[in-house]
Amino acid sequence: MNTTEKNVNVGIVSATSLRFTLNGSYTINGVTVIGHQQAEYNNGSIMWQGQSYNELSFEPAEDNASFSLEDVTIGVNFHWERKQTQTFLGTLRLIVDGERLCAINTLPVEHYLESVISSEMSATSSLELLKAHAVISRSWLLAMLSNKDKRVGSEDAKSSLLTLRHSSDDATTLIKWYDREDHTLFDVCADDHCQRYQGITNVANPHVVEAIRATRGQILEYKGEICDTRFSKCCGGITEEYQYCWENISKPYLKSVPDPYCNTKDPHILSEVLNDYDQETIDFYDWYVAYTQEELSTLISGKLGIDFGRIRTLEPLERGKSGRISLLKIIGEKHTITIGKELEIRKTLSKSHLYSSNFTVHEQSADADGYPSRFVLNGRGWGHGVGLCQIGAAVMGARGIPYNDILTYYYPGAEIKHLY
Repeated sequence: MNTTEKNVNVGIVSATSLRFTLNGSYTINGVTVIGHQQAEYNNGSIMWQGQSYNELSFEPAEDNASFSLEDVTIGVNFHWERKQTQTFLGTLRLIVDGERLCAINTLPVEHYLESVISSEMSATSSLELLKAHAVISRSWLLAMLSNKDKRVGSEDAKSSLLTLRHSSDDATTLIKWYDREDHTLFDVCADDHCQRYQGITNVANPHVVEAIRATRGQILEYKGEICDTRFSKCCGGITEEYQYCWENISKPYLKSVPDPYCNTKDPHILSEVLNDYDQETIDFYDWYVAYTQEELSTLISGKLGIDFGRIRTLEPLERGKSGRISLLKIIGEKHTITIGKELEIRKTLSKSHLYSSNFTVHEQSADADGYPSRFVLNGRGWGHGVGLCQIGAAVMGARGIPYNDILTYYYPGAEIKHLY
């Protein structure tokens, strides 16, 4: 392959008012600006410095000029959600998004990757783990950009992947999955929905820079196509297959493989993968959640917008190769519904997200009508479990296993190629 490095457009934050600081000289419409700025949404336009604009583009006018955005949400809808002030290199674009403003950062792919790896991994990570992650982060991004280019103007272009089927008045099937193809105003978002990207908020450590440079332009390929290299925090002992989490197609390099590595409590290895807020989550390999009847029925009814009454049972109908549930029947006093896929199940059975959908259900203390008073979910793993397991890969890297072997283990049949 022989191509050139692309730019990527990253959606950072959306709000009615954006506060940001230009930490160096930037130009806009031929004028140099610097320092604290504020832009407001106003009647379909952007208000900045007393004037109305359809779009604003702040271009860096000097090397290493950066900008800082306030109130950037990280961990959207996850249990660690919080706001940060984050700093970025490259161009800052402001556009109108509905009745809000959207801040977009445009920069070269390799610079983007330095931030992604620094956001996903810590400074203590082994070089082999960083190289492996550089290759899969680059592969996923470039595969997504390539597919996006192919979809432009296509009748098959989709912004949401949703199937809703009604079989009767009291029995419904809801199959929904969430993918990274939902974005239309930019290429990728900055949060876990795509890949964590926090600019230079976490300064790229020398190991990250070395890993990016050592693997520059390297991607995983399967039969001439760039691989869609999914990854998750902890697979829980065995990885999952693509079709149990997203659309019903099989990707040969995203097969289920046993992972004897990710069951570790080594604090040094865990700190390589889990940043400060991630380390608040300590029980991800084996975990449990318990609900009373009232808690569970209130939770499910609120999430799905249906009054189930009392919940009689949670019945797994389909599991993937890792044990993750992809179809779950919820039988209630007033309604029955089957939901999927794995993330929809995780969102329905938790105020934020269950760690994974790999769980068993234990119903306790049924009343005279057969309705349990308590439900205990015993689970394993953190995330969808497809592709590379970050904690398992961290253990492999710490044992000196080369990055190419790590990659071919988690993506069987894929090959490392140089794209540029």
